[in-house]
Amino acid sequence: MSERDGGGGSDHVLALVHERTRAVIASSVALAFTRRARRVGLLGRTHLDAANALFLAPCLTIHTAFMQFPIDVVFLARDRRAVRLIHELRPWRAAVSVWAHAVIELAAGSLRRHDVRIGDRLYLTPDWTLAGRGGHGVDMRISQAMGSPGC
Repeated sequence: MSERDGGGGSDHVLALVHERTRAVIASSVALAFTRRARRVGLLGRTHLDAANALFLAPCLTIHTAFMQFPIDVVFLARDRRAVRLIHELRPWRAAVSVWAHAVIELAAGSLRRHDVRIGDRLYLTPDWTLAGRGGHGVDMRISQAMGSPGC
C-alpha cells in the first residue's frame, strides 16, 4: 500500500505497542526522524489506515494544514510516556506540548479504541508478536531520536 492511499510508506516494519495492555496499536509505523520527513508527515494522503501510524522525533508541535482527514495524536516524553492526547484533530489545526519529545499520529479513533491514557508508555518493536510476551524491540535510530537507551 502506498503513502498516498493511507499506507505506511516506510521501509521500516515496526509496530506500536501499548505497554499497559500489551495491545498492538498500529502494526505498521513509519518513522520521521529527518527535518524533511517531519515536514512532509502525512501530507498528500487521502486517509490513514487504522493499522498505520507516523512516529515523529524530535517533535513537540504538529499541524494538520492541507490534510484531508482527522487524526489522533499522542505527544510522548523522552521516556515514551504519553503527556498529551488529542482525539480526532481536524484538518487546519495545530497542537503543541512543551513536555513532548516525540509525536505519534494515528488514525482517528485509535486512542479510544486502545484505551490510551496520559501516563501510558508506548513503545516500538520490530516484531509485533513480541507484544504479548512483553518484549521491547531495540532500534538504535529510535533510541537516538528519543535521546534514551533502548526502545
